[in-house]
Amino acid sequence: MPTCYGPNCTNSRSPLNYRHAFHAGNFADLVKHAALICIIRKLVASGGPLTVIDTHAGRGLYDLAGTEALKSGEAQAGILRLMAASVAPPEFTGLVRAVGALNDEGEVRRYPGSPWLIAEALRPADAYIACEMHPQEHDALRVALRGRQNIRTICGDGYATVVPQCPTHGRVLALIDPPFEKPDDYGRIVDTLVALRRRNRAAQALVWLPIKDLETLDAFLRDLEDHLAAPMLVAETRIRPLTDPMRMNGCALVLVDVAGLEAPLEAICSWVAQSLGAGGAARVYSLSPQ
Repeated sequence: MPTCYGPNCTNSRSPLNYRHAFHAGNFADLVKHAALICIIRKLVASGGPLTVIDTHAGRGLYDLAGTEALKSGEAQAGILRLMAASVAPPEFTGLVRAVGALNDEGEVRRYPGSPWLIAEALRPADAYIACEMHPQEHDALRVALRGRQNIRTICGDGYATVVPQCPTHGRVLALIDPPFEKPDDYGRIVDTLVALRRRNRAAQALVWLPIKDLETLDAFLRDLEDHLAAPMLVAETRIRPLTDPMRMNGCALVLVDVAGLEAPLEAICSWVAQSLGAGGAARVYSLSPQ
């Protein structure tokens, strides 16, 4: 299985200087979190108990008035523009309400990460396992989620944790959203999804990816098609043309065995690309496993 992607097979993804506090509430978070809320609501409404496993959970809540967020300005170009928008697709309603509930004084200072959104959406019979390998982030995550039932946090490698923690039967959704700091992230995602589906054939997944250049994304998607025998849906949001492979020019979501969300994903990705981008585009399409 390839572990190298991008031009000249050197893994063209330069480090994203990654601490999510710099990026919380940016355009990619809007795509990921609006889609995540739609997926969990669909799964909660359609059947019995659901287990959600988050491989790279982060700290759960982010301070948009903090030094990191103010330095990057990404929240101002993302969630603050969504909250101020006079018209946005209904698929963003859940995210807007969640952000509003955390900022009841009007000014948007706090932003919910995926753990907070997942915990808010699940029922008492559901379960959530949140993995975070950085000790300080994990400590903050435990504080953010304290007092909630049926939730466990694990300080460890999410790739190594998700498969043994996955129930062998029943409904499971894995959220795989790594920081892409390491060149083997793409290969580890594919390996993890293959192992997850072997353990539980009903397991579903949502994968988030940055888009910097098409070659890297296409190589990853080909790898998925070659190794994962499951229906998949890809949603791309490009906020600018892919002319500079050193920048994050967009993001992509890959849904594994989650059906019926083409229209919501199209609405989410198109609004972000058109409203928050410059010369960007969106598209949603299916992958056919080999």
